Amino acid sequence: MKLKETLNLGKTAFPMRAGLPNKEPEWQKKWQEAEIYQKRQQLNADKPSFFLHDGPPYANGNIHVGHALNKISKDIITRSKSMMGYRAPFVPGWDTHGLPIEQVLAKQGVKRKEMDLADYLKMCRDYALSQVDKQREDFKRLGVAGDWENPYVTLTPDFEAAQIRVFGAMADKGYIYRGAKPVYWSWSSESALAEAEIEYHDLVSTSLYYANRVKDGKGVLDTNTYIVVWTTTPFTITASRGLTVGPDFDYVVVKPANDSRQFLVAAELLNSLAERFGWQDVTVVATHQGKALDRIVTEHPWDTAVEELVMNGDHVTLDSGTGVVHTAPGFGEDDYNVGIKYGLEVAVTVDERGLMNEAAGPDFQGQFYDKVVPTVVDKLGDLLLAQEEISHSYPFDWRTKKPIIWRAVPQWFASVSKFREDILSEIDKVNFYPAWGKTRLYNMIRDRGDWVISRQRNWGVPLPIFYAEDGTAIMTKEVTDHVAKLFEEHGSIIWWEREAKELLPTGFSHPGSPNGEFSKETDIMDVWFDSGSSWNGVMNTRPNLGYPADLYLEGSDQYRGWFNSSLITSVAVNGHAPYKSILSQGFVLDGKGEKMSKSKGNIISPNDVAKQYGAEILRLWVTSVDTSNDVRVSMDILGQVSETYRKIRNTLRFLLANTSDFNPTTDKVAYADLRAVDKYMTIKFNQLVASINQAYDSYDFMAIYKAVVNFVTVDLSAFYLDFAKDVVYIEAADSLARRQMQTVFYDILVKITQLLTPILPHTAEEIWSYLEHEAAEFVQLTEMPVAESFANQETILAEWEAFLTFRTQAQKALEEARNAKLIGKSLEAHLTVYASEAVKTMLAALDSDLAQLLIVSQLTVTDEPAPADALSFEGLAFSVAHASGQVCDRCRRVDETTAERTYQATVCDHCAEILETHFAAAVAQGFEA
Repeated sequence: MKLKETLNLGKTAFPMRAGLPNKEPEWQKKWQEAEIYQKRQQLNADKPSFFLHDGPPYANGNIHVGHALNKISKDIITRSKSMMGYRAPFVPGWDTHGLPIEQVLAKQGVKRKEMDLADYLKMCRDYALSQVDKQREDFKRLGVAGDWENPYVTLTPDFEAAQIRVFGAMADKGYIYRGAKPVYWSWSSESALAEAEIEYHDLVSTSLYYANRVKDGKGVLDTNTYIVVWTTTPFTITASRGLTVGPDFDYVVVKPANDSRQFLVAAELLNSLAERFGWQDVTVVATHQGKALDRIVTEHPWDTAVEELVMNGDHVTLDSGTGVVHTAPGFGEDDYNVGIKYGLEVAVTVDERGLMNEAAGPDFQGQFYDKVVPTVVDKLGDLLLAQEEISHSYPFDWRTKKPIIWRAVPQWFASVSKFREDILSEIDKVNFYPAWGKTRLYNMIRDRGDWVISRQRNWGVPLPIFYAEDGTAIMTKEVTDHVAKLFEEHGSIIWWEREAKELLPTGFSHPGSPNGEFSKETDIMDVWFDSGSSWNGVMNTRPNLGYPADLYLEGSDQYRGWFNSSLITSVAVNGHAPYKSILSQGFVLDGKGEKMSKSKGNIISPNDVAKQYGAEILRLWVTSVDTSNDVRVSMDILGQVSETYRKIRNTLRFLLANTSDFNPTTDKVAYADLRAVDKYMTIKFNQLVASINQAYDSYDFMAIYKAVVNFVTVDLSAFYLDFAKDVVYIEAADSLARRQMQTVFYDILVKITQLLTPILPHTAEEIWSYLEHEAAEFVQLTEMPVAESFANQETILAEWEAFLTFRTQAQKALEEARNAKLIGKSLEAHLTVYASEAVKTMLAALDSDLAQLLIVSQLTVTDEPAPADALSFEGLAFSVAHASGQVCDRCRRVDETTAERTYQATVCDHCAEILETHFAAAVAQGFEA
């Protein structure tokens, strides 16, 4: 028998190379065939529930890294909750209505206006469902567990019916109304937009300073006075019906020496305006407060038939302009509000495509609104005082990336103002991760206007509103309940397939329709109303789910999107928030911190990552970043994460290999009988268990990543496993010392595999398949370990932390000796410690083989004075010499007892004793010694 064969070299078939791209699909197939998700739900059927409601991604194209961050995060949470004693089902969802799908079909050559509407909507539906299938496979490839065969999709009849019931409940409470106030209008989409569909970009605009002549000065101003106005939207002058001034500001009437006219501007802005206009020797004729100018009448700059009323408004500022705001009630919220107060006409001079209409006048009709500046300048003539280009932040349609306009058109609104305080009160009851989310959502609700919910599109859920012959809108509970039932049975397409009368309840009558004729609304609902109703379409109506949900998790942009719309509809209908907690995450950027885009070529596909590295690396990356802020990802970053994964995997492989002959039923050593260092490592590991469980509870993935990496690299690799080979390889196979260490190895291996399962499910299952003594077939069907506490553990921790500080200093001394060529490996060393009484007491208290822990062959601890050449630290010093004796061929320690034995081996007394026992056993089994 060779000497090497007497060593307990760890053996395992668990491969060092992970091969994740090939193995992960195999594991996923096994899980599906074994119905692991369903079995986990059955195991937890009678346990407390935890409901994470999935915010629906839009069904269009393969998933991107932002999708992966989102779904992996949700998967980590629901998996951890499932293993921590909760019934935590996960129902994935998709948002399927809206403009993007219409745009895709248009690019494919589908001409919406030239085909039957029902056929067109079926094409939209088929395309959306094909994208659902595509994304579903992408998400499953990431190892995300859920009810993939029964997702919620916003186009299904049951969901649409639930959405109609939300609308009906809000209408029944008087929260739905029709109005013609200005809304965000996208001429590129030919539709109104909600605030959530707006993003801001810098835009260069032409600003004009011009003057309105006073027609009736009300005894305050004479008719030779011109009120100076500033605008950054010249096209809106065509619809200007008033001028607004700040009631408490001072305004001056001035006479420039080089102009025959006199002008009114804000006193505070006079000097800058005089310079801009080239006024010379300006004389102040009079000063008036804004309130004194109220209801003065001026002439429109070129349309003498139109009078413009001077009004007082609190929205006027002196930050820029002239202190006078031209007011077009059809093109701005502030303009509309003050205009309605003063009874102005709400003129709209731009059509749905952004073209000037007949109301703008023959000189403008047919021009694109953004191209009319030359015409406006020409029409202003000598009333134009200055013209300049300015760059400013401006709202854009987030889908088409084109600027919008404010435009007053008849729209349907959901009131927010009527129950705003109720919404704000509910926000105070919600937990936010991170905490600043509460302030963000609170301020958005506090400051937002009513919600325009109608869209002038086709692909969506129809607004279930009928009109009587006299124009009266009909949306009673009886009617909306009936429509909901029709949608539930046939889907919303029935709205377009039947006439209004056929959609109303049998025998329905209304005093506004003496002839029994009715018409129906042709606008559809804002898609945010679709997803914002999902609390009802999913959590409140599906069996085995619950409402309100415990958690909503989405990107930080959803404070103005899904978090917002869901909150409004839920409070409107039921008086409470649809969620107990909100977790928001930042955006995914490239490695340089730039936004990903196809044009930059910096997009990373999760599918590509899975093919190159495996989904596990993407999952581990999710835990490695602070998702409360924007996060960076690149193939280089993922390569670094892959190295961390390799370190974790190989460390666990070492534990597997060195417990392959360990049976926890027969070989486990009780905690009380462990060596001091084994007790210390058991305590340290249980601290890790506690911290990871706490981090799972608070959704702090990065804390888990840091804790695991620190434990694997520092506590295990750099310390416990560093000297482990001198025990598990060298000692007799069934020796107490080896079984003590194996007990700790096995405990750590089993429990850390369970702890890592929510993050690395494929790897965890692979490890678990090698743990033959564990009863559960799949680790996913086990429970999360619970941290244990032990007697005197704080004292033990303090003693060993002190030793580790001492060990670091000893390692520095050994390194110095190695650099000086006194020794090679540390096992060649005789380390002498010149210790203070406190250090000697500390080392003695450990009751351990210190030489073994320090991986030296000989150790002397003395209180003698340190020689001059000793390496000194505070309180102690070290010197290193080559150990005396010979190298043992078996344990590789330098020992004075090492000698050639009768069985032709040069070994130390300790190894000789082990070999005698080993050979005797071998001979007894028929082997030759």
